[in-house]
Amino acid sequence: MRTVLVTGSAGFIGFHLARLLLAEGFRVVGVDSMTDYYDPTLKRRRHAMLRESNGFSAEEFDILEAERLLDFATQARPDAIVHLAAQAGVRYSLQNPRAYIDTNLTGTFNVMECARELGVEHLLMASTSSVYGANVEMPYAETHKADTPLTIYAATKKANEVMGHSYAHLWNLPTTMFRFFTVYGPWGRPDMALFKFTKGIIEGTPIDVYNHGEMWRDFTYVEDLVRGIMLLIDTVPQTPSSREEIAAGDSLSPVAPYRVVNIGNNDKVRLEDFVDAIEQEIGKPAIRNYMDIQPGDVPATWADSSLLESLTGYRPQTEIREGVRRFVAWYRDYYAV
Repeated sequence: MRTVLVTGSAGFIGFHLARLLLAEGFRVVGVDSMTDYYDPTLKRRRHAMLRESNGFSAEEFDILEAERLLDFATQARPDAIVHLAAQAGVRYSLQNPRAYIDTNLTGTFNVMECARELGVEHLLMASTSSVYGANVEMPYAETHKADTPLTIYAATKKANEVMGHSYAHLWNLPTTMFRFFTVYGPWGRPDMALFKFTKGIIEGTPIDVYNHGEMWRDFTYVEDLVRGIMLLIDTVPQTPSSREEIAAGDSLSPVAPYRVVNIGNNDKVRLEDFVDAIEQEIGKPAIRNYMDIQPGDVPATWADSSLLESLTGYRPQTEIREGVRRFVAWYRDYYAV
């Protein structure tokens, strides 16, 4: 039985990934700091569900604790590490940038050191579509430049990509960075748009709709996302012997076992239409508070997912209304509303 160490295992994506891996026969070892960025009760409920499986174990501590992390990883002896722990949230990075520097830079360095020390078969780390920043060429492809991040959050994730490449090159550490695109679904974070919109519509309170609804996002259903991650575990990058070996459209580094992969729905949805879908599912109109675009935000994101498909044969495909339906059903059940 193969073992995967998942950092951020009580988080939204970490929980769904761990659940899928357990269902597919992996042993999963998790670590999560249970920060109070949002209600830790939600995180503890996720971990409690995972602990119902004999294949899951976890400890609660911060990845900034380097020695403890290394001891933990050494005991777990993972075949692969999936690093999801991070200070998330684009808008919160304007309020508390230091949290992003500490967790996303120093914490990620600690995880990479563990991977190097243990010589894991594959290190996979979360990045974000936000690294594309001011790039207006769409759909976003992994080979596009991503040198103009617009927030500290995006900048730390771009830094993680650069750090990952250097470790892959220096230590021959196979590394894959995956860029997420607006992930949503059951057990989501309370600071995310779908959660806020659903709560507001059900309670009859106003919802903030930025850029007057004229924003487009590549909404990616969480179960599609984690299936892509799981399939990438066995898609281990190898240093090519020459640049000619790299296929057109592949982001494989010419000098390291390193690759960047988009995981998105390969489509874009207007924010106004997204709210419409939630209204229809709940059966109640929203009170829309139209606002200007926020600093650091971008009008649109849209993934080119052809590299993921060529590597794994898989492409996310959950339609937005189906994903919204599943989330609203979960929300009503969890909060008994």
